[in-house]
Amino acid sequence: MSSLEELLNDGLNVDELFAQNSGLTYNDFLILPTSFINFQKDDVTLKSKLTKKISLKVPFISSPMDSVSEYEMCIAMALFGGIGIVHCNCSPEFQAEQVRLVKKYKHGFIRDPVVLGPENTIEDVLEVKKEKGFAGIPITSTGKIGGKLLGIITSRCIDFLGKDKLDEKIKNVMTQRSDLIVSDDNTNLQKANEILFESKKGKLPIVNDKGELVALISRTDLKKNRDYPDSSKDENKQLLVGAAISTREEDKERLKLLVEAKVDLIVIDSSQGNSSFQVEMIKYIKSNYPDLQLIAGNVVTCNQAKNLIDAGADALRVGMGSGSICITQEVMACGRAQATAVYKVSRYASHFGVPVIADGGVSCVGNAIKALACGASTVMFGSLVAGTQEAPGEYYFSDGLRLKKYRGMGSIDAMESRHGSGSRARYFAADNESVRVAQGISSMLVDKGTMYKYLPYLIAAAKHSLQDIGCIDVDNLHAKMKSKELKFELRTAAAIREGDVHGNYYSFKKELY
Repeated sequence: MSSLEELLNDGLNVDELFAQNSGLTYNDFLILPTSFINFQKDDVTLKSKLTKKISLKVPFISSPMDSVSEYEMCIAMALFGGIGIVHCNCSPEFQAEQVRLVKKYKHGFIRDPVVLGPENTIEDVLEVKKEKGFAGIPITSTGKIGGKLLGIITSRCIDFLGKDKLDEKIKNVMTQRSDLIVSDDNTNLQKANEILFESKKGKLPIVNDKGELVALISRTDLKKNRDYPDSSKDENKQLLVGAAISTREEDKERLKLLVEAKVDLIVIDSSQGNSSFQVEMIKYIKSNYPDLQLIAGNVVTCNQAKNLIDAGADALRVGMGSGSICITQEVMACGRAQATAVYKVSRYASHFGVPVIADGGVSCVGNAIKALACGASTVMFGSLVAGTQEAPGEYYFSDGLRLKKYRGMGSIDAMESRHGSGSRARYFAADNESVRVAQGISSMLVDKGTMYKYLPYLIAAAKHSLQDIGCIDVDNLHAKMKSKELKFELRTAAAIREGDVHGNYYSFKKELY
């Protein structure tokens, strides 16, 4: 090779980057801008596989931590094309209800709408409105789905009724069936939406040939489709949501409740996934719920991955001790540097068509892109999205800063919480242990505002990053990585400092905070 060709071919390919078998994390290297850019940022797409059967338009996942993911976070993640995983450090009933709230947020055909009967009162309608936030309720002969449709009660029917009318029967004030626009149960979703749009009504009841209510379509869902075109949805146009379970025997009942709540995928939440407990749970799930997608883990080596893939995992979660509030590597002397773990496991798992989720060590968008460049298909966020309005917990003020609590699932705080069995199970800790060994800490994060502004920023930054690298989508990034066209460079400590804010301003910033 001539010297000029050598100059044009500088940098390390992904195999050369990790050839020394030393643990690398995301700060240890950069991706070189070797490709010619001939497309705009808005041309970049982020679609990637989450599991064997589920793809996301944005490769971002919120972590199943009790200070990160409950229904509000999961809704926000799904609306923008990602997905949230409801944590299991809670009662099974609470977790199933969180899943149900996500699935009910956005519908195609609403198969289980709130329904009242003609003998219910205005007070009953107001109770529904207070609890659910809406008053567009179909009225059937039985007061249930499947009863003969008699009419509908809306805010317009009751807004000007006085308090002395609370005992008034719904049948006396509702909009009658003869005045409603309805559709039959042979109508597909697209046609039903067209009817709803043209009628300018808030609700479209779907009835069978006997006049019985079988489903409902809401106008608000059409507006959500317009406002969030990339949202992650199932076949019924409901938002996708996942949920975590442990490997304990009693979580088989938790799993049953989650399936009944229409969960889309299950994450077996364990700090060390290579165990007989997890293999047995995978086999149980695949035997009893064969259509349910399953994410196994966590793993950091190919040997760990092999056992879970052989058992039937649909995706693998990679990471052990790399989270910002995780101390597993220090306390247990066990784990692996995250970039190396992602590269090694993804290279093995790709032979079996099993996608890899990079979990941990992602403190900025750049780290997420590096994880994808190492072979991950999706990236899991913990601290990056904790501290937002949609994360669980209340804000408080300290030294003039608005803060929200953020804790590791291996922290003593999480293990000893009211429903800490999920956290204890994750780290193989028995409920009756007298001495608890922490593998995480409790901390706090500065308020990051709402996910509805923060997540679009993360997505835009990811697209800019891929554009700078010269890749129009994630598949293109992976293809260039595998063909060794994508080039990397190791960084010294001085180079890392140079790439961040530095100089006098950097010193001032450190002193200030």
